[in-house]
Amino acid sequence: MGNRATFVIAGPEGYTRHRSSYGAVALDLDLLAGPEVAVPYLRAHASDDSWYPDDMVEAGILADPCRRLLLVFAWEGPTASLRTRAAGLELLRLAWPGWEVRWLYDGQSGLRAHLGLAPQEPAAEVYPGPALEPDDEELADPDPLVAVVTVGTDRCHVLADINDHPVEEGPALLDRLLDAPDHGRYRLRADAGIHVDPARRHVSWWLNTARAHARTVEQRWPGWTVEFWEDRWAEHERASGGRFAPPAPDRAAALADVRAQALERWAGPRGDARERLVAALPHTTIGRGFAPAVTAEQAAAARAAVERAHAAAAAT
Repeated sequence: MGNRATFVIAGPEGYTRHRSSYGAVALDLDLLAGPEVAVPYLRAHASDDSWYPDDMVEAGILADPCRRLLLVFAWEGPTASLRTRAAGLELLRLAWPGWEVRWLYDGQSGLRAHLGLAPQEPAAEVYPGPALEPDDEELADPDPLVAVVTVGTDRCHVLADINDHPVEEGPALLDRLLDAPDHGRYRLRADAGIHVDPARRHVSWWLNTARAHARTVEQRWPGWTVEFWEDRWAEHERASGGRFAPPAPDRAAALADVRAQALERWAGPRGDARERLVAALPHTTIGRGFAPAVTAEQAAAARAAVERAHAAAAAT
């Protein structure tokens, strides 16, 4: 299936759209190269006049050099982890000085809305992640792929964050979790969460990544008030009375971690992935959704941008 990404480069005369079948992985690290490197690199991907389905796009950007505006979303990478997200976004804004950098919590549907395009229909089916036991091996990971669900004043459930956000289930979520393992308190990291107050018929939710049509999930909770916390997981901690209480991110360690990942990503030149495949498989039809080449000069400029951003962050 790949890791689909969409790149839109906008300007006063309109915009061009480019795609990648695998570019969603490490997109946030690509962007830490700064606009002088990242915009030409993304523009060099295959152009495309069609759109992937909103809920199948894992990452994307809209870059408008004239307005100095960068819209971005991603499902993976340091900006998707509670441990490194704040540091990743801080470095991203420092790597794009003078630009307005905004996260698109509604993914490609938000990107299309920015362009004035009609929304695609949201998927009718919801695929919830299963409830996990307190001793599930996923919870041993430093960045577990989980969503935390707290209900009322006394229940805490942990779900695998591998499909749709639990808020997309609507009130059926409560019925599904009646017999689910109760963790009591959860003190590890998470990618997403939701607090449900049945007495007040109030739902609040957050995530570190993006969900297509995130701004319209209240339609799945008729008669309820739905509040979106964006990535403010601390709101969940307060609302749950501390039953969800992840460790606070270590800013210095997170900045160093993101810097190291970005420098590794831009460690040197990279060949054209499609050209390599065509040469190796001359009788096979090869798609065009592969990354373009990166020159040694581009890689060096990218590393310099990463180092400048990290130095600026470390100085504050």
